Amino acid sequence: MQSTIKNLPALAGVYQYFDTTGKLLYVGKAKNLKSRVKSYWRFAPEFAPNPTLSTRIIKMLHEACNLEYIIVETEEDALILENSLIKQLKPKYNILLRDDKTYPYIYLDESREYPRFEITRKIIKGKKITYYGPFPSGGKALFDALYEIYPLIQKKSCLKEGKACLFYQIKKCLAPCEGKISPKEYGQIIEEAKSSIHKRNKLILALEKKMAQFALQERFEEAAKMRDMVKSIASLAPASNVDLANSLDADIFAIQNGDERGVVVKLFMREGKIISSSYSYFRHTHIFDTNEAYKQTLLEFYSPDVPRVCKTILVAHTFEDSQQIAHTLSMRFDKKIEILCPKRSPKAKLIALAMQNCDELLRKQDNNTIIEQKIADLFGLNVIPYRTETFDNSHMMGAATVGGMVVWNENHWDKKAYRRYELHERDEYGQMRELLSRRIADFAENPPPDLWILDGGQASLNLAAHLLKKAKINLDVIAIAKEKLDAKAHRAKGAAKDLIYTSQGTVELQSSDKRLHWIQRQRDEAHRYALSYHQSKKRKEDVQISLLNQKGIGRATLKKLIDYFGTFEAIQKASPEELESITNKSIALIIKSDKKL
Repeated sequence: MQSTIKNLPALAGVYQYFDTTGKLLYVGKAKNLKSRVKSYWRFAPEFAPNPTLSTRIIKMLHEACNLEYIIVETEEDALILENSLIKQLKPKYNILLRDDKTYPYIYLDESREYPRFEITRKIIKGKKITYYGPFPSGGKALFDALYEIYPLIQKKSCLKEGKACLFYQIKKCLAPCEGKISPKEYGQIIEEAKSSIHKRNKLILALEKKMAQFALQERFEEAAKMRDMVKSIASLAPASNVDLANSLDADIFAIQNGDERGVVVKLFMREGKIISSSYSYFRHTHIFDTNEAYKQTLLEFYSPDVPRVCKTILVAHTFEDSQQIAHTLSMRFDKKIEILCPKRSPKAKLIALAMQNCDELLRKQDNNTIIEQKIADLFGLNVIPYRTETFDNSHMMGAATVGGMVVWNENHWDKKAYRRYELHERDEYGQMRELLSRRIADFAENPPPDLWILDGGQASLNLAAHLLKKAKINLDVIAIAKEKLDAKAHRAKGAAKDLIYTSQGTVELQSSDKRLHWIQRQRDEAHRYALSYHQSKKRKEDVQISLLNQKGIGRATLKKLIDYFGTFEAIQKASPEELESITNKSIALIIKSDKKL
């Protein structure tokens, strides 16, 4: 490694430290690889880590035995590549903040004669598009409230109909489709609605008035709907007396590290008022680095398809790469963007408010995080598993073979992240290999979690460790399986206990242990999800087999077709010539005449 460091090029790039087992320890970027990496070391009187570095980096350097690097054209390229590799490969000594959400915006296309508000998470093409937001939570309630209070065009299709509809009769629309309101008059209503997005008191008062009317009329469901809208809109931004006299647009970021977890708070100010806020926790507190935390937060939030970007970004702490991040974002969005850390100006009040929210959020105790900490301590995990993926596969005598992945994220099931897989391998070991390999291939788009839980024993654990090592990815893995009685693992036998397999050995927990319950809950959800997919696919295949049998195609021919094409969908899409080459011309004609295989 010493010779590699001495011969590094004086070019921009990304460097990676590995330990003796080939595990990735750390990813960093540099404008000048030679000078940056050399700064980690002292070459005399002996080759050793630079003692002026942080304890975290010194510990990492003592474990490192190999260095690899990637040359890129510019420092901006190095910055983006570094962030991508950290997300994808999960190095042991890099902090990883997870907030992959894209926030919704309300937008208005004012090039239209009768414009209407819409919701988007991406850039909408148009010269007169105005964006409002972002709204991490409560945005849909605000959007619905605009259409509840103001007589706007309620549906996209309304103008196309050319005649007044039910919305006109119930006084929720003024029928511009029939010319009952001019574009100028409609524009005045739009201006009122636009104003109420930022100055929401008028909107809340109107909703409360409607709620009272519904309650008097004993229309309690509608009254409850108004009540929920008010709550959601009121919770969009934290309570604050900060109201700048100027029309400042700024995004405010504060990151605070705690003993067991840290928090990222985001405040969004538009026209001098805080319109919304968001927060997310992280748990890699033992390797916290302020510079890395702000770099990841800003690069993740300001992805290339963000609809609106403020020119002013306020941060609670100074950090080393702030100017580089500002330059990268300016290039990305083709506008001058500043990253400031105000200390005494009125903007410092915004930072104080963000930090106050950080302190308050860290004070809150969440009992559900305790079990995750205990899981990490018991199995010696590198990080607390606040995001866990659990895998299982399901089949019946090789038929309808499928796999399922369920996701536990921040103390709840993240069902949008669940994944179903059609598997083609015949044996269970091969099916698990296919399942895990496909997930690893997806890490570039959907970064790895903190923990994998596999339904299976030592063989599954060894398989996962081999695949992850081959991909150079740091990821903790445990497996759960029933102990074997009479040389077989019996799920139904009450005496059979669940055993946990880890890289440190096998762990047997008491049946009353809450840590075991937590792991069993993950396993059972994965089993339920995979089984439900299997049953659905099996029913569909049974119907398809029945249809072909009715056409006079026997099981032997069916097996030959399935073995060759893999699925019924592939059989259906095959050309008559392909089908004829596997069977014969008459069978090919029968299959192509059956439109619903």
